[in-house]
Amino acid sequence: MSAPPTFDEAFRRSLRDLFAWRRDVRRFRTDPVPEAILRACLDEAHLSPSVGNSQPWRFVRVADPERRAGVAASFARCNADAALSYAGARAGQYRALKLAGLREAPVHLAVFCDQGTETGHGLGRATMPEMLRYSVVAAVQTFWLAARARNLGVGWVSILEPGAVTALLDVPAAWQLVAYLCVGWPVEEHADPELARHGWQAREPLDLTER
Repeated sequence: MSAPPTFDEAFRRSLRDLFAWRRDVRRFRTDPVPEAILRACLDEAHLSPSVGNSQPWRFVRVADPERRAGVAASFARCNADAALSYAGARAGQYRALKLAGLREAPVHLAVFCDQGTETGHGLGRATMPEMLRYSVVAAVQTFWLAARARNLGVGWVSILEPGAVTALLDVPAAWQLVAYLCVGWPVEEHADPELARHGWQAREPLDLTER
């Protein structure tokens, strides 16, 4: 058995910087992402915790131009509908936001939860079956941090029709869409969230409740 690593104060400061500089990126350069870098990020995502060691995440690289165009069309429909739910100045503010980098990002990844997986033998999810999806979210976050540590940007696009995207990608029926990620080199770097920078929503302080 190998000895556990030592995480010193310098590492902890760097880790906090990584958390702070992990941003939801919407503005990408079109330069390609080297395959070795992408694979390293995916390999690290595969180290994520999962309920019952089920590892239910399924990464699908979306490279086909027609399928990408279909995803972009779904975003356009949903984004137009979402804009109608706001009124006045907030509606104008919403329309001014850039909420996806689907056209520019060189890499698209759809991340699914395999709801039918037998890996893990059902441990830990009989009473909370949503733990499978939570495990996939953990893998997405790990991928995000692994990418940021290599100066890659990631954007999570949630303004989509899950059913339409799933059908476009022709995946097994038991796979449920959890995340659609745009990946590439960011045009600009910021430590603060874009939505805070553009006045949509400031970051709230931590609220710890005790009972």
